[in-house]
Amino acid sequence: MSEKKYLAVDMGASSGRVLAGLFDGEILRLEEMHRFENGASIAAGNMYWDVLLQWRHVQDGLQAAHAKYGDNITSIGVDTWGVDFALLGKNDELLGNPYHYRDKRTAGIFDKAFEVVPRDEIYLESGLQFMEFNSLYQLYSMKLSGCSVLDAAQDFLMVPDVFHWLLTGKKGVEVTNATTSQLFNPVTKSWSEKLIDSFGLPSHIFKDILPTGTNLGKLRPDVAATTGLTSAEVILPGTHDTASAVAAVPAAGEPGQQPDWCYISSGTWSLMGVEVPHPVITERSAELNFTNEGGVGGTTRLLKNIAGLWLVQECRRIWKEAGHEYSWSELVRMSQETLPLVSLIDPDHASFTAPQNMPEAIQKFCSDTGQKVPQTEGEIVRCALESLGMRYRMVHSWLEELVGNRIETIHIVGGGTQNKLLCQMAADACNRQVVAGPVEATAIGNLMMQAVACGDVASITEAREVIRRSFEVEEYTPINPTAWDDAYGRFTGLLNR
Repeated sequence: MSEKKYLAVDMGASSGRVLAGLFDGEILRLEEMHRFENGASIAAGNMYWDVLLQWRHVQDGLQAAHAKYGDNITSIGVDTWGVDFALLGKNDELLGNPYHYRDKRTAGIFDKAFEVVPRDEIYLESGLQFMEFNSLYQLYSMKLSGCSVLDAAQDFLMVPDVFHWLLTGKKGVEVTNATTSQLFNPVTKSWSEKLIDSFGLPSHIFKDILPTGTNLGKLRPDVAATTGLTSAEVILPGTHDTASAVAAVPAAGEPGQQPDWCYISSGTWSLMGVEVPHPVITERSAELNFTNEGGVGGTTRLLKNIAGLWLVQECRRIWKEAGHEYSWSELVRMSQETLPLVSLIDPDHASFTAPQNMPEAIQKFCSDTGQKVPQTEGEIVRCALESLGMRYRMVHSWLEELVGNRIETIHIVGGGTQNKLLCQMAADACNRQVVAGPVEATAIGNLMMQAVACGDVASITEAREVIRRSFEVEEYTPINPTAWDDAYGRFTGLLNR
């Protein structure tokens, strides 16, 4: 086949990129068109996403692709993080910037929400883990505050759907991101009328749920004129970035088979889970607060959110503001020079969600739990990374329990694969083989879903074969799991405090 060119707009919580995927029928190659920083904009005490600045970056990436490849782009797809959304009013007016999921307005919302619908009933209806920033609680906090934006809303679009609407004018919510809202029933695969009605949310704002791979058609005329891309069509990938990342896991076998492997999509967050054919909604999965989210090919991603490299990203930011700018490799080197398994934290403790000073928050947790307080940058980073390794071990054991079989291999994909120390820690902590790569898994999964939708690749299984041929991986074998066994008891004790 002649070489096809697809564009992935892959937007994460800390950075975004527009990548071209060049596919000759056998091998997929990546070319970076545009990369940009992303993050919260703080205004009047609240945290927002600057969606119009992000849109400018998207157009810059498309223009760069046209400059290099002309009007020879087959398709375009956008993926982002989950839960966050924008609201449109009459005449398709964008009603302000979307709130950032770390915004404080949902703090303490559970007590109020569970008075309306008990926690166990919400879980049975949604199968989703409880996080205060889930779309349900963001919307309910807006209702409780008498938010005029909610009153004026006509359309609810999750963040990637906003960009697909800006690109094509078509409105809908792609299924993998809809499943992160806690307003979706994974059994009926539709919006939950029960939860929408119980919380008094305006039901008319919830648009059609669109399958992964839906072709939205060509760009709006003004966008085509601006970017020069008059032939490209817009195809929905797994718009939740984790869904696209899992699609790029280079594992063999049919999607959704009884898994002997799990994944960690490693970046700002660590999303650890398995790919299963049906939702797992049981008393035990509810007790462990596991989530059932949509995957590509009609699968379910049974997973747990773990606070990932956000811990180190925030430390690095604070040190930079203090005049000490460290590269990632310097931070890893400094941590390797310190003693192992001295101090540990619960990486998912509420104090690490959005602290003003992450190093101080880590030190305070260690002090409050009677541990040696890490003092140097290296000690603080090692504490954070080893604690992530311990959390991986805990979630890995729960996954084995929930699926009823031994999970032999851990696939780590995403930017976190570049942190070789953390990958080795995962192997040692879990006492399992780790396969790390590809790095740009989210964009790759996005691109390959477009290729499947265009008929250039037959299936998700074949897409994973293409990925195995196209990208190198690195394997990590456990070196010293016994030391982690000894420290694991200390870690589990911290979670009970």
